[in-house]
Amino acid sequence: MQRIKAIEADQANCQVKELYQGVENNLGMVPNMIKTMANSPAVVSAYISFRGFMDKGVLPVALKEQISLYVSESNGCSYCISVHCALSKTAGLRDEEVRDGRKGQSPDVKTNTALKFVGRILETRGAVTTEEVTAMTKAGYTDEEITEIIALVVFVTFSNYFNNVTGTLNDFPKAAALSAN
Repeated sequence: MQRIKAIEADQANCQVKELYQGVENNLGMVPNMIKTMANSPAVVSAYISFRGFMDKGVLPVALKEQISLYVSESNGCSYCISVHCALSKTAGLRDEEVRDGRKGQSPDVKTNTALKFVGRILETRGAVTTEEVTAMTKAGYTDEEITEIIALVVFVTFSNYFNNVTGTLNDFPKAAALSAN
């Protein structure tokens, strides 16, 4: 149940309408999460700006989606799981890569190392060890990439918590539950 109303375009102020137009130009729609965040123009503007900056980073889109899937699954955000399952398809991920991302694993050693690192960030609330950061470097990740992974975990966690609290209505194809396998 949606606990905080979504702000439709006809109810939005000029600043929010402009933000909606940019999102629609990019995604072809304005997701309910954005409409719900629009209760605070400052929050929706910050969210969209952060997303835009993250899109300009060096991490491959496929890895960003796998991380987003894992974080969303870990945080129990069905809305974000559905969003990232849909976006993963446009990023070129196969069904098994989407499933593996949700589980925090990959047959690719470098990707698997990143996902395990993400899991440790979530488990320790960021208090990872020096050895865990060193393992990322040894796997071939640069300091820039590690920094972006940390930022992405925080960004997706914000989305997850926001949607879990507000009960955002899902406007993406509902993701199936993960099987026990």
